[in-house]
Amino acid sequence: MNRPRKQTVKRRLSAVPGASLLRKISAGVLLTFSSLPFTHAEDAAAPAVDPATSLPAAPSWLPPVTPMPDESAPATAAPAGDAPQTDTTPLNTSSTAPDADPSAAPAPVIPLVQPVTSTITVAEMGQTNGLTLSGGQLQSGIIFTLPADEVVTNAHLSLALKISPALIARDTTLELMLNGQPLGNLPLNQSSNGGDVYDLDIPSAMVVSNNNLSFRVHDSNTMTCEKDQSDKYWVTILPTTSIGLEGQQLNIGRNLGNFPRPFFDGLQMQESKITMGFSATMKPGDVSAAAMVSSYLGMLSDYRSVDFPVILNDLPDQNGILFGKPGDKIGSLTLPASNGASIQIIDNPINPVYKLLLVLGNDDNELRQAAYRLISGGMPNNAERLDVTQQTIPSSKPYDAPRWIDTSRPVMLGELAGKDPDSLISNGIYHDGIQVAFRAAPDLFMWDGHNIPVRIDYRFPTENWIDEDSSRLNVSINNNFLRSLTVNKVGLVENIWRRLGGDSRQERYTLQLAPYLIYGDNQLQFYFDIRPKKDAPCSILTSDNIKSRIDPKSFIDLSGSYHFAQLPNLSYFVGASYPYSKLADFTDTLMLLPEVPSAGEIHTLLNLAARAGKATGVPVNHVQVAFGLKGDERNNALFDRDILAVTTLGDTPFNQQLLADSPFSVNAGSMGVKTPTQVQRIVAWLTGDWYRQPVDADRYLSSTGAWRGFVSYRSRWSNDHVVVVATGTDDQQLLKIHNDLKSPKINANVRGDLAIITDENGIRSFSVGQQFPTGQMPWYMMVLWYASTHIVILSLIATLVSLLIGLSLFVVLRRHAAKRLGQK
Repeated sequence: MNRPRKQTVKRRLSAVPGASLLRKISAGVLLTFSSLPFTHAEDAAAPAVDPATSLPAAPSWLPPVTPMPDESAPATAAPAGDAPQTDTTPLNTSSTAPDADPSAAPAPVIPLVQPVTSTITVAEMGQTNGLTLSGGQLQSGIIFTLPADEVVTNAHLSLALKISPALIARDTTLELMLNGQPLGNLPLNQSSNGGDVYDLDIPSAMVVSNNNLSFRVHDSNTMTCEKDQSDKYWVTILPTTSIGLEGQQLNIGRNLGNFPRPFFDGLQMQESKITMGFSATMKPGDVSAAAMVSSYLGMLSDYRSVDFPVILNDLPDQNGILFGKPGDKIGSLTLPASNGASIQIIDNPINPVYKLLLVLGNDDNELRQAAYRLISGGMPNNAERLDVTQQTIPSSKPYDAPRWIDTSRPVMLGELAGKDPDSLISNGIYHDGIQVAFRAAPDLFMWDGHNIPVRIDYRFPTENWIDEDSSRLNVSINNNFLRSLTVNKVGLVENIWRRLGGDSRQERYTLQLAPYLIYGDNQLQFYFDIRPKKDAPCSILTSDNIKSRIDPKSFIDLSGSYHFAQLPNLSYFVGASYPYSKLADFTDTLMLLPEVPSAGEIHTLLNLAARAGKATGVPVNHVQVAFGLKGDERNNALFDRDILAVTTLGDTPFNQQLLADSPFSVNAGSMGVKTPTQVQRIVAWLTGDWYRQPVDADRYLSSTGAWRGFVSYRSRWSNDHVVVVATGTDDQQLLKIHNDLKSPKINANVRGDLAIITDENGIRSFSVGQQFPTGQMPWYMMVLWYASTHIVILSLIATLVSLLIGLSLFVVLRRHAAKRLGQK
């Protein structure tokens, strides 16, 4: 039977004043509202129009914007040891303005706003699988935020839906609300396969910095009672649903006190792109300072994504952070003079609405001091420039990363949940699960048979309409189901006692968690699956007055684990930047680049530094950066540490030096795997290392054109350290690593010492070289570990010992028999 063609449908939005007709057009339906005057995202008042610029003037709550670089606002008191100063000397540029009479020529007008557009999808709002309303949960919402220095002038919602046929037959409506105000009612009486998009204009006055977009199926009084029909009646707001925004970027003035704004705003839900600029005479110290700042901003981004594009000898079109020495020339800008380390914010010469942050120092130490001052504390308010004095940069201790769970004692879930006291509480019957996230050092080791205790103290609601026999608390970790905990204790005696009126509630249980379930980034999940009795009233089912809770004193105990692992292991690196993050500030790390690094290679290095800061919660304050290999590094103390290198395969001389004495080789811009010698194969067989794949890896590399990925091997400069190389066939491939590492699927499949990523085949990982142990365990456990991992050698030793003992006994017994028989 042929499916009827879609026809143009006209319906009027109900219950919303000022709504126009609903009309279906091609792939979507357009819902239009009469526009209201735009307002600022926070105070919902329309900004005035500056007649000089014909653009909205800055609101009163913004700091004053000075029209000339030399008319700076007075500086306020800075932290001890720092001297904020007002820069009264115009910056040098490649062109100077001709002399003019100030009384005859008006001061140049600095624009106060810049038009901007953006689109935020439901996936970017945190709902990667969309939002489904079904059964008793017919209402839900999504929170999205906007940068505080943007004014929204126009907004529209593109709503992509998928509706079940049974729900279409009921002729229900979907009610949309923004921040508690109705947007419109959409009839759910049309077939939708997920390709239909409904466009709705949103009054800009309704969009603020923090927003709640909510949805409700307007049939709750009848559908809620159908408790077992959640698989029949449902509507899904697809993750492609988006809110398009048009607005204006405000000029917030030259004020160091705003840092990290305008370069990074915690309310920005989309990926933040923070441009880093360097001069043509860039030195390793410049990149070290940039890595420190990148790791700090990566730490602030937390679950959000952040990217650090790099430009060399040019100025960014928008906001950017520049690193260099006084007198260095970056594009048309000459960095200003400075007596020592300093930080300064200026208008971008290309567009004064945007700002440039200058991190300056006359040598590598001063650059590091300037970068550390920028990221170690609040910047002085109403200051454009800060002179930085020398201070001691504290060093990390092994495994002291604040975002890693403490392994010396039991850690309560209340500590992991943070400051929100309601994060361990669920309201009502239909609710989201309770999530408790924590990070751990990836090298935690426990012997087989030992488990991690997780004590869970929990409470179900005490309501007589709850079916206590079928209600459960489901516990999982990293999407691996662990156990269903019952409301009451299970057993014949407990059941009899409960029927006699006794208290048989089970409110505590200790799980034994297998060590292999703990990763670098973990999430404990709790879901109270409350089942109402058949005669429960509908009004109860929609009530949020009941609470289910996990006691904050519940704990997870990792104190029985040890720090021990075998390296190289790339899964540790992509999961928690290990082993570099063992000392969270990268004290024992060297970041290595080719002698003349490209913008793409520095871009990738800064992104890796940001991942480290995000994983540990500590900036890489002591990282060292080096350019190229000179050939005498064996006596260079800088190389007596773990090395993180970034390069492309096109730089053959550098790569050949870097990969010397490793299982990998580079020739003519292509990588291969060295064929093991017969001695190496025998040693691998004897040591139980039977799972290497050098031949398979070499064949895959030789048959792959464009690729990117990671290789890792034992450092030839220090046997106790490891080298990880992020590489690609060219800069274009290398830059794709940033998006690759945002994919959970790719992260989960990076392992071994060679990981190859292609656009066609995804991720392939291989084990090529020999691993070596690192960490500490008691001596008797090391003996057991060595025996368990070297079973062939152990078997040969046991056979040899048995032969020696047997031959010895044979000789002794034969001599004894001969003596007994009187024979010689």
